[in-house]
Order: sequence, then C-alpha cells, then structure tokens
Amino acid sequence: MKKAIKILDDHASKPERGLPDEIFLFISRKTPMINVDLLVKDEKGRVLLAWRDDKYSGAGWHVPGGIIRYKERIEKRIKEVARLEIGTSVQFERTPLAINQFILKQKERAHFISLLYNCFLEGNFKPANKGLKPGDGGYLKWHRTPPANLIKVHDVYRKYMP
Repeated sequence: MKKAIKILDDHASKPERGLPDEIFLFISRKTPMINVDLLVKDEKGRVLLAWRDDKYSGAGWHVPGGIIRYKERIEKRIKEVARLEIGTSVQFERTPLAINQFILKQKERAHFISLLYNCFLEGNFKPANKGLKPGDGGYLKWHRTPPANLIKVHDVYRKYMP
C-alpha cells in the first residue's frame, strides 16, 4: 500500500494546481468532491448559463462551476471559475445562496457537495464564445427563464432563476 501511495504522491506533487485525470477520477470514486456553482445574473434579471455535453452530466445548460482544489480558498475558486468559464470577473456574495448534496448513480464523479453563489455582472456583458457555436461545450448564453434542457443535476437551481 505504501508503494502505491508513493506512486500517487509522485504523480500528484502539486495538488493545488489540480490533479492528473486518472488520480482525480480515482479520488472521485472514494470521496465527495466540494465545488462552487455560480448563479450569474445581470441587472435585467437574466441568468448566464453554459452548454455542457459530457458522459457525466449529459447534454444541456448548466451554471458555471468548478471543484475546489487542495488548500484553495473558496473565493479563489469562484474567481477562477469566472475567469476560465465566463472570461471575466464577477461580483459575488460571500455567503452561499444554497448548499446541496448530489449523489449520482454513476461510478465516477458521483458525490458532490455544491455551494451555490449569487454572482452579478454589470453592464451589457456579452459572452465572447471565442470560436464556439451553439451546442459546443462551454458556449455561454443569457437566459430570461430556466431552459427546459437544464442538466438534470441543476434542476434544484431552477427556483433561483428568473
């Protein structure tokens, strides 16, 4: 066992930067993941959603989010998710709007503790969608009402959407 752990440690020497996929998926089979989800709204009351299409969540709209890294503060992950998934910074409330536990019927990425944060973008922010078209993973779009094809796990967030 000690040899196996040493191999894992050697391959994940900087966990605060993220983990190699194989190690991350292994850990996700053994322990819950803690993530932040960003409920981004504008002054018109619209909510910003991203398109997703993968084997874990299926195809549909979802709120931007990300898993907190080892020794990373929640505020930093919120800022990183905004930068990586939206392409800009957001204002956010320091207290989560909701805390949800998701236990999914799948082997990997099956147990999450999700912290939903109220976020705000001022002005007329228009998603850049650099080279992306509708239906591409990561494509961003403002929504005036919750879309019918919100990913199933995010159905719990409908009540917070316009």
